[in-house]
Amino acid sequence: MLALPRIALVLSLLGATCAQAKPLVVCTEASPEGFDIAQYTAATTSDASAETVFDRLINFKPGTTDIEPGLAERWEISKDGKTYTFFLRAGVKFQTTDYFKPTRTLNADDVLWSFMRQFDPNHPWYNKAQNGFPYFEAMGLKDLIQSISKVDTHTIRFVLKRPEAPFLRDLAMPFTSIYSAEYAAQLEKAGQFNQLNFKPVGTGPFILSRYTKDAQIRYKANSDYYAGKPPANSLIFAITQDSNVRLQRVRAGECQVGLYPKPDDISSIRQDPNLTLHEGEALLTAYVALNTEHPPLNDARVRQALNLAFDKQAYVKALFGEGNAVPAVNPYPPTLLGYNHDVQDWSYDPEKARALLKEAGVKDGLKLTVFARSGGGPTNPNPALGAQMLQADLAKVGVQLDIRSLEWGELIRRAKQGEHDLVFMGWAGDNGDPDNFVTPNLSCDAATSGENMARWCNPAFNALLNQARGSLDEQARAELYKQAQVIFHNEAPWIPLAYPKLFTVTHKNVTGFHLSPLTNNNFATTHVE
Repeated sequence: MLALPRIALVLSLLGATCAQAKPLVVCTEASPEGFDIAQYTAATTSDASAETVFDRLINFKPGTTDIEPGLAERWEISKDGKTYTFFLRAGVKFQTTDYFKPTRTLNADDVLWSFMRQFDPNHPWYNKAQNGFPYFEAMGLKDLIQSISKVDTHTIRFVLKRPEAPFLRDLAMPFTSIYSAEYAAQLEKAGQFNQLNFKPVGTGPFILSRYTKDAQIRYKANSDYYAGKPPANSLIFAITQDSNVRLQRVRAGECQVGLYPKPDDISSIRQDPNLTLHEGEALLTAYVALNTEHPPLNDARVRQALNLAFDKQAYVKALFGEGNAVPAVNPYPPTLLGYNHDVQDWSYDPEKARALLKEAGVKDGLKLTVFARSGGGPTNPNPALGAQMLQADLAKVGVQLDIRSLEWGELIRRAKQGEHDLVFMGWAGDNGDPDNFVTPNLSCDAATSGENMARWCNPAFNALLNQARGSLDEQARAELYKQAQVIFHNEAPWIPLAYPKLFTVTHKNVTGFHLSPLTNNNFATTHVE
């Protein structure tokens, strides 16, 4: 069954590149939702757009959570922490494609357009994004930013209503990618607003050539890239949902990079002389979101009972193996600021779970639906097995769980609309700050936008998040996050599952690949020998 697509992939690659240097082929785990990254939050979409086509004012240093200059070569912050002035690089070129020929280089108009379309309801593009601007909204940036203005051709200024500790890191995240205002004007004049999502133009290291959904994405190197032309003349994302097949394709030489191998395969990869295993601690949390808008999940006792009913230790061992993950307790991993080690995990206690369900008036036979993705990823290497384990454990306390296996993009779409009772999810930290875990996933703004898939809005919890973001005192911030985690634990909007390690496999002939704790995959420096 796998032979035909494998042969087809090899032939297509050879036919397109026989006269060129060997392409860099990456076996990825899912299709992107689109290419207008401001509309999306999924890591697969970020890899396919933000890390290839686009750039941001600020970058993360490869393989780290440290920030460095990007399209802004430097910046200044006022003493009160409210005004940020960014000075843009001169001479940065936008990509030339068959659908757009730029007439000028990057300037402040492009930065202004990229942010104002998300910030200003009167902007002509504000209502043209089919999926809205979930990250911008979930992080409450509309309430944070007072103004965004162009100082001169290469200077842009943000004025905030209050100090915001993670603001610089926020500006290095995918949703802040910088678009061409000139290209947007061309599309607007033609009435082709939706083309921004299918035919992107940025300043990034690769230019999108072709996309076939659920099959592959082709890019060519941007010879005008300001940081230097990438060593790979062409980049291909071979979309391969099954992690077993991804590894097979790397071993067969069809892909030089395979994302997120299964934990069960880690040992054999280490022993293969033709492969290199890249591994590290990651900013990852796997969880099950409980839809608090669906009775009886609106009762905290019921949510606590589901936590007690699930044998998390068995789950982590079965899905991740020994040493590849630890059970999760709080919304973010222990490596981040303010992790509360005093919060004790829910023990596996079916009898206590039954008692809580009875106390909440829930009778045996409660029927719930859980969404699980069809293909595995770093936070859920075997979705089918995990869902079956949850189903079996909940059955022991009288809860019938109906499993719905969905393609990743469809799962995200339906979960954001609140169609689920439970949904297996995972979060990869985008900027190394705890706010990036709690605000996009658990704030009241995120509940409104749909990014908060527990649809949980707790005023006391939300107030602590706002206080923490507004404080520039690290110790004070840490204490506020610790208090917030106590509320999270008691209210139980999630079943926290695991803090997994991150793995990627490459051929021995691949150099220049940097495994990022933020789980973004950027191939601007990756080379096939």
